[in-house]
Amino acid sequence: MIKLYSWTTPNGRKVSIALEEMGLPYEAIAIDITQDDQFGPEFLKISPNNKIPAIVDGDQSIFESGAILLYLAHKTGKFLPQIGTQDHWDVMQWLMWQMGGFGPMVGQAHHFLHYNPGKLAYAEERYHKETLRLYGVLNTHLKGRDFVAADLSIADFAIWPWASRFDYHKVDLNDFPEVKRWYLALAVRPAFQRGYAQPKDVGPVPLP
Repeated sequence: MIKLYSWTTPNGRKVSIALEEMGLPYEAIAIDITQDDQFGPEFLKISPNNKIPAIVDGDQSIFESGAILLYLAHKTGKFLPQIGTQDHWDVMQWLMWQMGGFGPMVGQAHHFLHYNPGKLAYAEERYHKETLRLYGVLNTHLKGRDFVAADLSIADFAIWPWASRFDYHKVDLNDFPEVKRWYLALAVRPAFQRGYAQPKDVGPVPLP
């Protein structure tokens, strides 16, 4: 059984949602980052960057959420189209978009706007502006689409948990109707709801 070391963050939920959608048995082990559990020596052996999530699957241990999603997709043959096809690269480019932008940037936005409001106006403005731009990119892309790529994929698993923090980002999803439609359609999927509640149930999926 896969062991998932995680916490109730967007990056952690990417993997628990993927595991649920893939139907893989797993054990969720809470690494409470509010108590600095991620700096413990045992966790360091699994995740040398002291970040969640990480998984152990038999003799294989993997850290970094994007790498874990790719590993699970290859393991199951699900949610990642055949290598070399346009659909494959569509998933890959949007996965990289999340890892490089819609994650680091919106994470900074909710750090300053939600957890530390009023401390640094320049940072609040910079990251909120970039967050709105990224939501706009996603909104334009989702016009006429049910999913980020041709079908439900690890790209959706990667992006959706960050969009679930829209309130932290001070984003009104009504301003991004295509994102809202996509977000709500995935929010009602049982696997997304189960994955959202791992490794600790902190309440229902946020709804705009």
